[in-house]
Amino acid sequence: MSKITVSDGTEIFYKDWGTGQPIVFHHGWPLSSDDWDIQMMFFVSQGFRVIAHDRRGHGRSSQTSEGHNMKTYAADVAELVQFLDLKDAIHIGHSTGGGEVIRYVAQHGQGRVAKAVLVSAVTPLMVQTDTNPDGVPMSVFDEIREGTANHRPQYFQDFTLPFYGYNREGAQISQGIRDNWWRQGMMGSVKAHHDGIRAFSETDFTEDLKSVDIPVLVLHGEDDQIVPFELTAVKAAKLLKQGKLITYPGFPHGMPTTEAPTINADILAFIRS
Repeated sequence: MSKITVSDGTEIFYKDWGTGQPIVFHHGWPLSSDDWDIQMMFFVSQGFRVIAHDRRGHGRSSQTSEGHNMKTYAADVAELVQFLDLKDAIHIGHSTGGGEVIRYVAQHGQGRVAKAVLVSAVTPLMVQTDTNPDGVPMSVFDEIREGTANHRPQYFQDFTLPFYGYNREGAQISQGIRDNWWRQGMMGSVKAHHDGIRAFSETDFTEDLKSVDIPVLVLHGEDDQIVPFELTAVKAAKLLKQGKLITYPGFPHGMPTTEAPTINADILAFIRS
């Protein structure tokens, strides 16, 4: 397996396939680089070099006790990018990975990033605060913390239903997709997953979004039950200097998997534009 050791001794697993302009994929909570399998197969077939890593504490990377915050996540990406010497790259992030992308681009990506894509992303801020009154109440994230820490196997099984919109009337449920989500989640560290909830819910990416001057595509499902699109995508696109927003009626949070042909085609058109 391909791994690098970052500055604090953590081993970060990554995949690196193909040649051409690099595309770097950043996965969501509590998954791994495997969640990008469909996209990696598609984009490598289109002549791109595709790279995806397992965030620290997730998948096949080290199960560290510390560092489960956006500052460290972005720094880990910066070390991987430098190690692979990636230039003119496209960075694509789903959910928590979208936050990781915009923090990396804003703080580390100067001169190395051509474009970015935020898919079902947590940007600019998820949690309800005095300055973000329409945010998600902290009690929701406390429930995710409790379920993750104390009932993770069953909680992760149940989480797949709203994640993919499988709780909607008439949904065509794929047990394989549900099982693969659970497999990825259970590979990771319960502590990383627990601590990472704060990272994706309480990190404010407003200034990151404002500072980024490259083109950024924002994609979001209008039936996202995990990260509401009006709270995130609509606001994020307005903060970006070169933001483009596409929303999809009826698409769920996990739309890169359930709606892959549509998502892949829109990302490809953006990259080639």
